[in-house]
Amino acid sequence: MKNEETLDELRSYELKIIQPRNGYRFSLDPLLLCDFAAIKNGEGAVDLGAGCGIIPLVFARMVEESRLVGVEGQSEMAKIAERNVALNGLAERVEIRHADILDARKLFPASSFDLVVANPPYRKRGTGRISPKPGRDLARHESTASLSDFLAAAKNLVTLSGRICFIYHPSRLAEFLTEASGMKLSPVRLRMVHGNSAAEARMFLVELVKGRKCELSVLPPLFVYDMNGKYTREMEMIFGEKDGVCGLPAIR
Repeated sequence: MKNEETLDELRSYELKIIQPRNGYRFSLDPLLLCDFAAIKNGEGAVDLGAGCGIIPLVFARMVEESRLVGVEGQSEMAKIAERNVALNGLAERVEIRHADILDARKLFPASSFDLVVANPPYRKRGTGRISPKPGRDLARHESTASLSDFLAAAKNLVTLSGRICFIYHPSRLAEFLTEASGMKLSPVRLRMVHGNSAAEARMFLVELVKGRKCELSVLPPLFVYDMNGKYTREMEMIFGEKDGVCGLPAIR
């Protein structure tokens, strides 16, 4: 392994994850998304913007028989994701495709997956702080693909009976729902994620369906920490007693 990389463990999922030491490193967001999406055995799932491959790898541990794909636009991250697949002995179940989200519909036939998930960049171009660490801004700021592009790719790839699950920033919730409605994607579940019970929401989790209208269920909020600064019992249950939450940054 290269000196500019680290090897981290998710013991609850029996995974070893190679990550850039100073580039973009996954936080709790993709793990919260895995728990929220709750993949079912036999479902085919694709992650749009897979990074180091964490979501399809976790999905592979959650179910035994599913087709799992990660699409990643950064060539170096796609290579790391492929190495992580091989490192964990999951090459027969997890596929990594190096491609821009704008080209995702060219990779697979329409309606190829039961579940599409995404943890897309949430900052618009030219906004927010610029990170000095390579790779982080591409993961946090929209580059070639916008929110609309991620939603359009998800709609194209999901089956009519399938599900689309995103984790995204609450400052863009109204925009997200407007874009989804314009594409005839109906929200069926929404959950806000807070640092603690006194803090504003930091992210939201949402499930969409294609081609039918549904009533929206707003779930109880998810609190990462209690008021003493310790992880809540729900967080410990999500990630398992073996890991706690593995010292990851709480949310992006």
